[in-house]
This record gives sequence, C-alpha cells and structure tokens, in this order.
Amino acid sequence: LRHELLNGQKRFRCRKLCPSFFCLQEMNGVLKNMLSEWFSTGFLNLERVTWQSPCEVLQKISDSEAVHPVRNWVDMKRRVGSYRRCYFFSHCAIPGEPLIVLHVALTSDISSSIQAIVKEVPPLETEDTDKITTAIFYSISLTQQGLQGVELGTYLIKRVVKELQKELPQIKAFSTLSPIPGFTKWLVGLLSSQTKELERNELFTESEWQEISEITGDSTTETLKKLLNNNEWVRSEKLVEVFHLPFMRLCAWYLYGEKHRGYALNPVANFHLQNGSVMWRINWMADTSPRGIAASCGMMVNYRYFLEDTASNSAAYLGTKQIKASEQVLSLVSQFQQNSKL
Repeated sequence: LRHELLNGQKRFRCRKLCPSFFCLQEMNGVLKNMLSEWFSTGFLNLERVTWQSPCEVLQKISDSEAVHPVRNWVDMKRRVGSYRRCYFFSHCAIPGEPLIVLHVALTSDISSSIQAIVKEVPPLETEDTDKITTAIFYSISLTQQGLQGVELGTYLIKRVVKELQKELPQIKAFSTLSPIPGFTKWLVGLLSSQTKELERNELFTESEWQEISEITGDSTTETLKKLLNNNEWVRSEKLVEVFHLPFMRLCAWYLYGEKHRGYALNPVANFHLQNGSVMWRINWMADTSPRGIAASCGMMVNYRYFLEDTASNSAAYLGTKQIKASEQVLSLVSQFQQNSKL
C-alpha cells in the first residue's frame, strides 16, 4: 500500500498545491510511523543466506538486488559462497521473508574495485581465515519498497558487524564500497551552467583543458557533456588518464561539499555518515560496468566504520552537520576549491 502511495506522490509532485498531494503526503506520514513501529528491531530476525537456503529465498534476493544486478545462478552462488556473506532481516511474523539484504565480501584489505568482488571466476571453496582481516559491505537493498525511510539499513549493518565479530574475531576493518548515484547528472548540470568561455577554469585547470582539446579537437563544455552522456570517453585511455584528477576533485566536492539542508546531498553518503562512518577513500575506475560509468564516471567510495568512533561521528554529523573525512578526500576538496568559485 505504501509503495503505491509513494508512486502516487511522485505523480503529483509537480502539482504540490493540488489537494490530492497533501492528502497523500499526510497518509504517507501516518503509514511510515506505523511501519516504523511494526518493523522495529525487537520484531526483526537476522538470517544468513547460503547456497543451501530455500530456492525461493535465493530468487527473491537475486530479484531485489538494486546495486549490482545478479547475472545468473552462478553469480548468485558466488555471492553467498566462500569469502562472502549475505544476511537479511525478516519479521518475526513472516520468518524467512527477506525485507532488506546486505552483501559482504571478506578480504585482506579495503577493496577499491567492485569488479574484484563480483568477478567471473569464483574464489576458492575453502576459506583461509588467516587472510580475512576486512569486511566490505558492498550492497544493501530493500526487497519491499514500501519500507523506504524506515530505519532498517542502519540496524542491519550494526547486527552484521556483531555477527562477523563473533564468527571472525580477527576482522579489524569494516568498510563499504559504495556507489555514487547522481554524480554524472550533477556534473552535466554543472557543465551546463558554464556558458561563458572565461568561466571554464572553475572546473578544470588550463593545462587540463589543453590536454582535452588535443585529444578531442575541442575544449568546449558541450563536447564534455556529449562525452559524459554517451560514455564514449571511457574507451580512450588518454581521456581516462586526463579525466582522472579533475573528476576525482569534482567527486570529492560533490560528496563532501554539496548539501541538502546542511547534510550531504548524495543519499548514500548521507546514510553512511548518519551511521557514523568516515568518508575514507574515493576510488577511480572502481566500477567499469556501463551502469557504473553512466552513474558516477566509474568512481566508488569507501565509507569506513571505526567502531569506537561511530557514535561520536554520528552525533557530530547529525548535530553540527560535520563530515568526518580522510586526508585524501580533504585534499581533493581543497584542490577543487582552489580551481572553483563554488
């Protein structure tokens, strides 16, 4: 019911003065509060998925994967196999029914490429626990869209951390490898605002514009917008190299500097920062799939959870809107500010 209600709100969003919009908005608030009570942590069970789990559970988890689509059953088997963990919350009234799903990779370091996690060749069947020192949360997906806005993801990550500490106490680092939805769209919008030739140095240095011109034969923002919209630039090794630093600078600013009511504009960043994570590392060419290139120019970001600091980090973000970030991110933000008037 709430899923249909949310879709109805989207249809009326362009007509916010319409009485129907306010009715739907009020009803949505009532349903959200009710669902938050019905699906509070006391009613939720944490369940692990393995290849021996019921076929219908595996199918639902495969169908609901919103971040990195499951290609086939071989892919699904790998995601619940060795060096991988998959957990979901179910309600006590409907056990075995996934509500929200979290995928974890068990590695020896903090991953910088999603292809290394969802690669074609499956890892060895037997885990060498001595090599497992890091847990990478690389996908979290709701199976029931009517539960949007109900705080399930935060609780799921906390429960999974405790479960992994119990099973694998040698794990010392907990981090995500997260997508950056909306970056390319934001960048194209920024380029569209660059209408005067003299303003182009706000985004790129003079030497960067010169290199772009030498490769493409043109150095206008329209050329860049065309390259971004059709993803053609990724086929050129020279362009990939030229875009590396400026896109990293721009991405750092998008994640750290672009705000909505004082909080991070990017929804994934806002979610993990609310949980008390640190914006730790931006990774170049971390997702080279067509979807990754289109959404974020191939970049992904690690949000690292330092367990002893998550409470204070969360309080600082929610209370004073302060973002905890690493030296790498802050350095890129500083470089962006030196080249920009934003």
